[in-house]
Amino acid sequence: MSAAYDSYMPAFAQLIPSLVAAYDSTPGTDPLKVKLAQQVAALRIWDRRWSASSTETSLAVFWGEALWARTAPAAKASGVSVLDYMAGRATPAEKLRALEEASDRLSQDFGSWKTPWGEINRFQRLNGDIVQPFNDAAPSIPVPFASAQWGSLASFGAKRYPGTKRYYGTNGNSFVAVVEFGERVQAYAVTAGGESGDPKSPHFNDQALRYSQGALREVYFYPDQLKAHTIRVYKPGR
Repeated sequence: MSAAYDSYMPAFAQLIPSLVAAYDSTPGTDPLKVKLAQQVAALRIWDRRWSASSTETSLAVFWGEALWARTAPAAKASGVSVLDYMAGRATPAEKLRALEEASDRLSQDFGSWKTPWGEINRFQRLNGDIVQPFNDAAPSIPVPFASAQWGSLASFGAKRYPGTKRYYGTNGNSFVAVVEFGERVQAYAVTAGGESGDPKSPHFNDQALRYSQGALREVYFYPDQLKAHTIRVYKPGR
């Protein structure tokens, strides 16, 4: 189960060293180098792992998104992947300008570029609609894992929506299961939110916290497992 929630993001293992190299190659008197000294120092020693408390994850994701937007057209024209272009072909100035943009946006939207990732990256389910009316003022749950875009195995595709500063997830690993086959099957699973689309149901959002924590629940296959958890029993046609 731990493998499904491995926090390592290999994309940043490729990208961050290229950012550090761009910073180191910039003259010391450059105003942008002076402005970004603390941000680069933080990313230089970062372990490339997500967590809800990680401010480096926030900065890295915002930087990655900013640099992606700046370089995607050129990468497409060059016939290479955007990640490879970002790491190997983007200029030092492009990388530093993207970091400045990321830092400024974090400060503007959340008060500081040192904002924990869990304050930004959220799970929210307010009603039964397929398209949710995401709202920063409504209850939501911090999600530590990031998008598969950065190599996160526990994928949570989140972004800003009209009227929000926080990111809300709408795609990724919505169902995770681990199954062991043998004489007696054992399985653990979790679903984003809950099994019910009815906000009045106790099962509408009862797995949301488990989902955000990677705390899979046991799956009940056998009568002895179901006995203590059965609410009602019925037979088809009755």
